[in-house]
Amino acid sequence: GSEMLDALEGFLAWLDGEPNARALLLYSTMRGGFCAGADLRELYEGLRSRPKQSHQTEIRAFLDRIHGVMNRLDMLPLPTIAMIHGVCFGGGFELALCCDLRVCEKTARFCFPELRLGIIPGFGGIPRLQREVGNAAVADLMFTGRSLNAKKAQELGLVQQVVARGEGLAVARRMAAQAAHYDRDATATCKRFFKKLPLESLDEEKDHFVRLVQNDAVLQALQRFVESTDVRPYL
Repeated sequence: GSEMLDALEGFLAWLDGEPNARALLLYSTMRGGFCAGADLRELYEGLRSRPKQSHQTEIRAFLDRIHGVMNRLDMLPLPTIAMIHGVCFGGGFELALCCDLRVCEKTARFCFPELRLGIIPGFGGIPRLQREVGNAAVADLMFTGRSLNAKKAQELGLVQQVVARGEGLAVARRMAAQAAHYDRDATATCKRFFKKLPLESLDEEKDHFVRLVQNDAVLQALQRFVESTDVRPYL
């Protein structure tokens, strides 16, 4: 949502002024997990309360901001590590895919539930997942809507390490400390060499999302989500 987006933009601006930074670790202190994804209630209220003719422009502007943050995070000139526990769904999954390395606890589950709402991931999820594990995994996750557990994610190459509940942060910190030992210029050069930003596919994904989210069926699906009392009404 907009509050998290503001915070991420502020954080990246701060990081620009930290020339001695050597590694970045992203994790959540929320018990439920790493990130449940986009603020669908905010999306619903925005679509419901604003004139339909303004939807395309406003959604595009919001996506441009999100992609700006995600792309900067993706290509930071230092190693980035996501420590994942519990829920890592939708936009949260997309955030984790921006990182170079992923450590997860056995409680972690990964899912793209967007097709259930009549949309596709809009924060860069499909191009980044393709980059990491290829089309077979994309097809499985998108068309079934099912979640992957930590073991399956590791088998696919999506995560580098799976650890016991409560041990993820210590392991990720050790990984970050190891990465911080190396020369920053050499590390940044290595990352630029092997990690490319799929800009053309990212732009195409935005186009598809903007078109789909304007469908009346999406607004109806979002309304069901907002009004539901289920724990996870989108699953």
